[in-house]
Amino acid sequence: MAKQYRSDEIVVTFEPRLCIHSAHCIKGLPEVFDVLKKPWIQPDKAIADRIAEVVQRCPTGALHYQRLDGGAEESVPSAMTIEVRPKGPLFVRGSIVIKGSDGQVIRQDTRMALCRCGHSGNKPFCDGTHKSVQFDSASIPSGKEESR
Repeated sequence: MAKQYRSDEIVVTFEPRLCIHSAHCIKGLPEVFDVLKKPWIQPDKAIADRIAEVVQRCPTGALHYQRLDGGAEESVPSAMTIEVRPKGPLFVRGSIVIKGSDGQVIRQDTRMALCRCGHSGNKPFCDGTHKSVQFDSASIPSGKEESR
């Protein structure tokens, strides 16, 4: 279940089931994102523009924001990108819709981490299990663009 953390300028939403602890938030703005404090997200500790910038670094979509001060809302990347993470998930950015086999929308978002190891308890999303099962992706693309 998503949790919200509010200041006068911004609301930060956190969905724990999507977080894989990549720590972009903690490293990017430790005065706002601090797991040793309660609550662990304190949006009143920095300006909304800075919080928005750091939230958009979250590769999984576990963090989102809504501006209350009239500032720019989250933008949708103009192109879809899929980044293959060594020994980890696929980081997907863009206008993403995941549908189940019945055609029902499972999730619609602009950032996702999709499981590659096959062991996630939250499939199709990554839950970080690749670390404990020591997933090793032997065949990582070289980075050379292939054309069809």
